[in-house]
Amino acid sequence: MNKNDIRTRVKARKNLLSEQEKADAAERVFRRLEQSAAFMLADRILMYHSLPDELSTHAFLRKWGKLKHFYLPRVNGVNLDILPYDEQTLALGSFHIEEPQGTDKANIGDIELIVVPAVAFDKCGNRVGRGKGYYDRLLASTRATKVGVGYDFQFCADEDIPAEPHDVALDIVITESRCIVVHKRRQLR
Repeated sequence: MNKNDIRTRVKARKNLLSEQEKADAAERVFRRLEQSAAFMLADRILMYHSLPDELSTHAFLRKWGKLKHFYLPRVNGVNLDILPYDEQTLALGSFHIEEPQGTDKANIGDIELIVVPAVAFDKCGNRVGRGKGYYDRLLASTRATKVGVGYDFQFCADEDIPAEPHDVALDIVITESRCIVVHKRRQLR
């Protein structure tokens, strides 16, 4: 199955979810994230501010925003800038996503954990995004632990997602009922 087929299948499944199912799933997924060693040990965390069709991050950001140093991405051309999370300074930006405002950009090298949205994930940590490559460009420049979060049906348990050379795999995938730690082969250089 190609990435566009996966996007179509997942979008159709998301459209069937009630608001209560969405809220319950987000609560279960982010409870799993909270209990992970990766989250417990990290202080500087890049999150995402969810769109209506994504697993909602809003309650999680409010819950932990004063206890951890959260950052959000802001689209800058074909790249993402990273700015501190402050709910009071969010404004509608590119692609109708609420983004942080200001000039206080963070260095990706200072981020310890990145929570990544996606359309789908597989057991190898491969992901299908929205197709613009923003996260792949950002993830390629960091050693931070990369965690993908999503609904159970976004996890492709029985198939591998096609990966291209520029795609960056995740370290952990968390869904409502799973926490998959990806064991990658060490690449020789």
